[in-house]
Amino acid sequence: MVDQSLADFEGLPFTKMTASGNDFILINNFEGRIRPDIASSLAQKLCRRALSVGADGLILLERPRLSEACFAWRFFNADGSEAEMCGNGGRCAARFAVAEGICAEKLAFETLAGVIKAEVKDRLVKIQLTPPKDLCLEEEIHLSKGPLKISFVNTGVPHVVVLLSPEELENLAVKALGQEIRHHEAFKPAGANVNFVASLGPQKIAVRTYERGVEGETLACGTGATAAALISALKGLVTPPVEVVTRGGEILKIYFDLQEPEVVFLEGEARFVYRARLAAEALE
Repeated sequence: MVDQSLADFEGLPFTKMTASGNDFILINNFEGRIRPDIASSLAQKLCRRALSVGADGLILLERPRLSEACFAWRFFNADGSEAEMCGNGGRCAARFAVAEGICAEKLAFETLAGVIKAEVKDRLVKIQLTPPKDLCLEEEIHLSKGPLKISFVNTGVPHVVVLLSPEELENLAVKALGQEIRHHEAFKPAGANVNFVASLGPQKIAVRTYERGVEGETLACGTGATAAALISALKGLVTPPVEVVTRGGEILKIYFDLQEPEVVFLEGEARFVYRARLAAEALE
């Protein structure tokens, strides 16, 4: 097999999309032009802000293995790490697949977390996430400044949830505290995303998220919003469906039944930003 280099991708078509402030580079890789051994390096190059396309992650749509799915995806964070699932990225991928003629408006696609079902209605995309697992409603971990009570759930990827007041949430140094929790011994080796959450009403919460892979605060995280809504409801702070106010200002809606919390839906807009082709200098 001939070695593949980043220079081979000059002229490659791509699409930039955004959902709730998370932005992604999407590429139809059904022909397998981007081989698995170079996908991580390509993500690192393309996701650099101010130096290349810039994004929170790279999404490759590929031929599915399962008959129930119309595509399989590979999702790479900006640092090149591959993630099991991304709620906002999943909504973008579903709308992109419909626009590309790969899927009908009701569809299913493969991820490392399992098969995700989706429904696309113009900009609005609703996806059914894989069943939440590893739920822990209260645990104490010890940080440099002392003990902290946290909750945990895996909604496709692992999420820590920390409950705060609205004032505490607004004034929080998310990157510093999020980084320490993300790398805590309790969550090794994979680490965890960290969501800081405040209740705003009987069916509304606000969330700020530190995302692993991005290694900083993002404007939104779909699986994080879902984790925050589930734990807030299970602790009696809100009732579903739950509106989640993201840092970017968009509101995501999380649907579930407290008697059947393993069935969870995430709904919000996914928007096209532009379509283009890669220039050689974006790959340097």
